[in-house]
Amino acid sequence: MKAFKIFKVIAFVLFFVSVGGLVVMNLWNWLIPTIFGFKIISFTQALGLLILSKILFAGFRGGGSWRGNRMHFWKNKMAERMQNMSPEDREKMKAK
Repeated sequence: MKAFKIFKVIAFVLFFVSVGGLVVMNLWNWLIPTIFGFKIISFTQALGLLILSKILFAGFRGGGSWRGNRMHFWKNKMAERMQNMSPEDREKMKAK
């Protein structure tokens, strides 16, 4: 049963990586050559672009994304600001 779950996860990941590669490849080949005059790309080059964008925009750490970390920062900042307010100011803020 555990082997079947592992197989399902691997199949799921391969499916979505393949779909992602096809989407990137088709969008690139549809837009970029006509707009900028670049060459069309292959499926493996599209997968490389996906990996590169993951590295550049999400970093190497697992879990969470840049947006999630940014939202966490602002949530903490707002909580700190709320702690420093008087009870009347808090009620005014909640009413807004």
